Amino acid sequence: MKIMLRQLFLIICLCLSLPVTAVELRQHTVEVNDHPVALWSKAANASRRPILLIHGRTWSALPDFDLQVSGESLSVMDSLVAQGLAVYAVDLRGYGATPRDSSGWNTPDKAARDTRAVLNYINQRHAQKVAVLGWSNGSLVAQLVAQRHPELFSELILFGYPADPAMDFSKLPAAPEEPLREPNTATNAASDFITPGTISQAAIDEYVRHSLAADPVRADWNRLQQWAELDPALVNVPTLILHGEYDPLTPDANQSRLYTGLGTRDRAWITLPNADHAALLETAHGRFIQVIVNFLNRPIY
Repeated sequence: MKIMLRQLFLIICLCLSLPVTAVELRQHTVEVNDHPVALWSKAANASRRPILLIHGRTWSALPDFDLQVSGESLSVMDSLVAQGLAVYAVDLRGYGATPRDSSGWNTPDKAARDTRAVLNYINQRHAQKVAVLGWSNGSLVAQLVAQRHPELFSELILFGYPADPAMDFSKLPAAPEEPLREPNTATNAASDFITPGTISQAAIDEYVRHSLAADPVRADWNRLQQWAELDPALVNVPTLILHGEYDPLTPDANQSRLYTGLGTRDRAWITLPNADHAALLETAHGRFIQVIVNFLNRPIY
């Protein structure tokens, strides 16, 4: 009875955007061929079910998934901890606390190898396999790893999936010879918040501040033709597709091709109304969390 009342209280807090208590943040280091990869966690004790969060193209784990705003509850990590999960978030190469390697570049293959090592690290700490949520570019990374190593996953969550499965990645243009190392800007940091009335100015300001502090220089990627390996038909782990109604990167036609093309029959496709690419940080935050938790807790028969 106490557990049921606690769950009901947490659901009410999420729906009403009431404050959720911030949880202690811990940093781990996963070595991948002598390269350190930063991994962040909250409430990562072995008795909890684990989930890994993979950030998008421009900003690292903590601005995206652990945004702290006075009087608001926008930390995805804190909200998922409140729902009983052990939450991890990775900084890919060149992001946040993970340095670039000597080449200066990240690639799809490098990101997939690093994520595989992180999944092994998490799975060794928990009795249950890890669920993986990738946001935007991170959803491409998550899919690539799920195709190669489905045995490491319990579920796959593709949030804000930014590609058309029908596109030919092999024809993408080559990158410059040297990494550009472009400075990130406040304008770029605020650019995803496009739906009026869904986020406070205070939250935008904090996101911009934290993003620029964590990622002052834009990470550089090359060999994007490696994304050509992506094929929904090769995804055979339970999969949730999730995106905002007004997300310009996720037209319904593309999401439909992704959904219908999945190799798994254990799948769901949810659209968050009145939300965009940054739905996880907007008024849709509570529903975003609840959709994820509902999928992870769905009946298995």
